[in-house]
Amino acid sequence: MARLHDIVFDAARPSSVARFWARALEGYAVAPYDEAELERLRAEGIDGPEDDPTVLVERVGGGGPRLWFQLVPEEKAGKNRVHLDLKAAEPAVEAERLVGLGARVVARHEGHLVLADPEGNEFCVFPEAG
Repeated sequence: MARLHDIVFDAARPSSVARFWARALEGYAVAPYDEAELERLRAEGIDGPEDDPTVLVERVGGGGPRLWFQLVPEEKAGKNRVHLDLKAAEPAVEAERLVGLGARVVARHEGHLVLADPEGNEFCVFPEAG
């Protein structure tokens, strides 16, 4: 039986969209760059983490799915075929916080909000079950 390992996002700017999601999700952070990883980037002609074509966001302490952001040449076209659903105690307040991080509100529906991250990837914010 398969298990979920990573959720992969295509991105024009992997490091910036990875930082957005690391700040958006509780308990997640951009994976740290140790000297070996920085040397790997330099060997590939990449100056540093900001230009990394593949950026990992993982749960602090492990567990849970990891989020990978990978550089692709083409722009996003159309609606996502897969999206993340988030839960928050106060969805409207959470939406304001996410907008402050660079998201935008796409639609307001009864029971949930649809937002888009800085590169246009849609996601939903639902209330936590009471």
